Amino acid sequence: MPKGYWIGHVDITNEAGYQPYALANPAIFKKFGGRFVVRGGKFETPEGSARARIVVIEFPDLATARACYHSPEYQANMQLRVASAVADVMIVEGYDGPQP
Repeated sequence: MPKGYWIGHVDITNEAGYQPYALANPAIFKKFGGRFVVRGGKFETPEGSARARIVVIEFPDLATARACYHSPEYQANMQLRVASAVADVMIVEGYDGPQP
């Protein structure tokens, strides 16, 4: 079964307001089997555009990724992010087929 992922592109507008959101997320993600794959590391954008911060979180499957996003815990915590950052968040199914 393919894994599920959150892909977030984030511009933080209020660092102090964003910190409580960032600190609460690991416990929420752990409850749903999530783990950070990318968390604000260095990147380049050879095509298109991007926000200042990229985050990728892996979940056991797409249904679990969706459940985490829509959970009461994350929805409450998300309000801190909404007040302190601009973000594009995608929930995507991983690829589990043949590789080159």
